[in-house]
Amino acid sequence: YPPYEFSCEPGTRVTINNAPHDWVNYFKCGYKGAVDAIDCALPEGMQCLMDGSVPSSAGLSSSSAFVCCAALATMKVNGRLLSKRDVVATAVASERYIGTNGGGMDQTTSIMSQSQSAVFIEFDPKLEITPVKFPSTTPPIAFVIANTLVVSDKAVTAPVCYNLRVVETRIGALILAKHLGIADRPACKDVDPLTFKIVMDEYFTGSENASSVDSVQTWIDRLSAMLTAADQAFGAHPTGYTREEMATALDMSPADLGAKVHEDLFPVRADRFQLLQRAQHAFSEALRVVRFRQICESGDARTDYFSALGDLMNQSQDSCRDLFECSCAEIDELCAIARNAGSFGSRLTGAGWGGCTVHLVPQDKVDEFMAIIREQFYAKHVPGMDEEALSDALFVTTPGNGAAFYTFE
Repeated sequence: YPPYEFSCEPGTRVTINNAPHDWVNYFKCGYKGAVDAIDCALPEGMQCLMDGSVPSSAGLSSSSAFVCCAALATMKVNGRLLSKRDVVATAVASERYIGTNGGGMDQTTSIMSQSQSAVFIEFDPKLEITPVKFPSTTPPIAFVIANTLVVSDKAVTAPVCYNLRVVETRIGALILAKHLGIADRPACKDVDPLTFKIVMDEYFTGSENASSVDSVQTWIDRLSAMLTAADQAFGAHPTGYTREEMATALDMSPADLGAKVHEDLFPVRADRFQLLQRAQHAFSEALRVVRFRQICESGDARTDYFSALGDLMNQSQDSCRDLFECSCAEIDELCAIARNAGSFGSRLTGAGWGGCTVHLVPQDKVDEFMAIIREQFYAKHVPGMDEEALSDALFVTTPGNGAAFYTFE
């Protein structure tokens, strides 16, 4: 990571050249976003020393953490801090300068996480987080991170991986809205981008008052209905759509469709677009998240939490592999080894196509579990790996707080 120096020019602010995939571009993203967000005409000069322990290109949100850090530092130096929600919005928009059409989960957790809790995130109609405490068990629940060491640089592979999945789900949302007869409603017509979540909310507008019933059960009922609707909307194309078929379904030209999903900014490459499988994954994955929350909040002493939560994680990995197609051979192998070694639930974490996996393990079995992973995965794939490298690749983690400032005097 060589040192870099750049200047903030009036008007253009900062130029971000993605052709060389340099680490400093992520800092520039956060810096540019922050300067724009606080409308700072003459930002203060900064000398920054960057350090971190999150592996890069490993599915652990290192890029988002870096962008959030750069944005916060820039705001702090220039004497204007925004609210946490505004910092999240700034970081989400900023990271897209790198060329990846990302969402907002990574940035939200980087800023708004709470110790010892998972975070249930809702983006529409506005950003809301609900801390979800993990259930008390004997032995306690532990989460082990294991890195496949397959580098997954989503900015480099975006046209055929990350950005392609974004385009598939965005076009899927457009076609699903039309199938449900709500495409011309302002909530769907006047929003950019249209997402599956917005389609679901608009379809159920005017139905039962969610505040009068169990909100988690409302999520479950609506997501289940959307799975059925997706099968009906896309089932006639089980092997995918061509660009022409998608454009015809939306009564527009292929060029207009490309403009609609901003392919000028985030280009993709594909012969066929798998809308059915992506919709099935999106709605079923959201359903698993809601059920995970429901189990954690149940407080039912009769529940086998390890099996109940682990089964959802395993189903998630199967869906990532088969429906969203964002797994890889090494992830599949590592998850299989982990399940045989005592993990109740194993799945990829992050965008996929490499990087890290996460495993739900009883705390009193962690040492035994990690020894098996070392022997059966790392000794096979990286013989002679030293202890420091192993410790960086395989470790226990617990949920921590989001970003904070430390002042030294």
